[in-house]
Amino acid sequence: MTLSAPVATESKPATGPGDDGGGGIIDRIYSFLRAIPTGVLWLIVVVWSIPTLGLFVNSIRTRDAQRATGWWKVSPSELTLDNYDQIFAARAGLGQSLLNSAAIAIPSTIIPIAIAAFAAYGFAWIDFPGRKGLFIATVSLLAIPLQVALIPALQMFNDGAHLTLPLINKTITLIPDFDLAGTTTAVWLTHTGFAMPFAIFLLHNYISSLPRDIFEAARIDGADHFTIFWRLILPLSIPVLAAFAIFQFLWTWNDYLIANTMIGANASEQPTTIVIANLAGDFGRNENILPAGAFVQAFVPLVVFFALQRYFVRGILAGSVKG
Repeated sequence: MTLSAPVATESKPATGPGDDGGGGIIDRIYSFLRAIPTGVLWLIVVVWSIPTLGLFVNSIRTRDAQRATGWWKVSPSELTLDNYDQIFAARAGLGQSLLNSAAIAIPSTIIPIAIAAFAAYGFAWIDFPGRKGLFIATVSLLAIPLQVALIPALQMFNDGAHLTLPLINKTITLIPDFDLAGTTTAVWLTHTGFAMPFAIFLLHNYISSLPRDIFEAARIDGADHFTIFWRLILPLSIPVLAAFAIFQFLWTWNDYLIANTMIGANASEQPTTIVIANLAGDFGRNENILPAGAFVQAFVPLVVFFALQRYFVRGILAGSVKG
């Protein structure tokens, strides 16, 4: 009779999803969120929309009605369009400020996308010396606070950029004075510069996740880099481009700090954010027209968002699932 030694087998406890490393809590939270009915989510959307509704209702109420009761107690006798007549009057200048806001937001959105798309493709699929280091340096610019660079940028727009070499006692002009201070051009150039690192980072992560096979097939067919970018990258990247465009447009349209710093007291170039801030007048005498101005300011971003929301959702999910 031959005896054989028993083979030791490692006993592994049965594990369910999320049983290791405290993942059970995460799974329970995840299950709870999945169990939330769609109706509850729509209820949250409605609740978040109430302030916008209140802003619109107050924008068509008289001054006395705004001061006497809340917007939810509105009556037909209180409704008026005088507030809108005042903000669009020549002295208010809101009509011109809307054009100024468009002159800032549109270039600030299109130019970063155009440049960042080329740069992202180069970083992702073109092998050149120093590619990784340059990409890291570009992404590192995200760490520079906007407020730190505002005054140096304003000085550059006001007097150019110059470098003094003390050893030879000579000053070299790096950037000439283009006399951009107090103009919308200075504002959208600033927005463009600060948007570029994030745009390159976002688009690079998406473009680098595209299947390599489509690029190899295009090269076999004789396509160069520009053809690949124009015929393949851009059509495939529309969701993420649209998502960034929405973020950038909303940011530049609603910006106050950069516009106020670069334009200042030049009334003919001021965007809506500055004009609306000055609508109340001395001691808040015209506070009744502020809801009308604020609703006009918010109306354009709402239109842009709802017009492009399907691209926005696709862009948020872009790159999260491969295959």
